Amino acid sequence: MASSAINAGALVTLQELNSASPHFKQGASLRVTGKLQDYSVETALAVIIDGTASLKIDTQHLNVNLRVGSIYQFIGELVIQPNNEGILKARVGRNVDGIDLDLYHQSLKLLKEFISDQMSNHVP
Repeated sequence: MASSAINAGALVTLQELNSASPHFKQGASLRVTGKLQDYSVETALAVIIDGTASLKIDTQHLNVNLRVGSIYQFIGELVIQPNNEGILKARVGRNVDGIDLDLYHQSLKLLKEFISDQMSNHVP
């Protein structure tokens, strides 16, 4: 029996997630954070925003109460539509109200710089 591993969600800001991004690929496992702008119970589709960037989230497999205006973090796999629009098929969702998004972005930037430095200094 083959095992199917679930990949950890790569930390990505909504601004980074565009068609030129290396993360913008079918089935990419991502972790995104943003403010809930819209949510439809009928379609289970949510839209999160961060600044001028937005992303649709398929929430059909989640058991979470979503409130427009609150901040959420989702982990899931990216599905690229024929029109080149990405929709995250969420497997995890949580409310992160109270998070300082500017500080969160700064910490992500520092983390990515640290990882890049570690990779460039690593000699096999």
